[in-house]
Amino acid sequence: MIHYYYLHANGDLIHKYAVAVDADLSYFDSPFIKRVWKLDTESRGTAWVICVEALALGANRERIFELKEKWNLTDEDGRVFAERTGLKLFVDGSKFCAAFADFENVQESQCGFGDTALEALAELAKGGLT
Repeated sequence: MIHYYYLHANGDLIHKYAVAVDADLSYFDSPFIKRVWKLDTESRGTAWVICVEALALGANRERIFELKEKWNLTDEDGRVFAERTGLKLFVDGSKFCAAFADFENVQESQCGFGDTALEALAELAKGGLT
């Protein structure tokens, strides 16, 4: 099943059923919408992309972590997502660290840190999202 999620300028991450908007995607043409994602319930990767990017773009953290729980996006699952997308995800001290494939070390490479895999991936994503 396909669903849409969009990030409102106020930080709300809002769900819309695909059947409600597929006929007219101009529904999302608004200066108040920062980003739109399509969620395919058959693909866990799309759930990760939504949560990582939305958190990086300033979505309401409570809402993101609610979806993280609903979709069972665990830290171990985050490792699988990172591997499949060509990222590195590992623990450095007491924090998760996310980095690109060309990672050398935390002093020289772009990294994101967080208490969870999701937070680390979102911190890394902040550098590339507008």
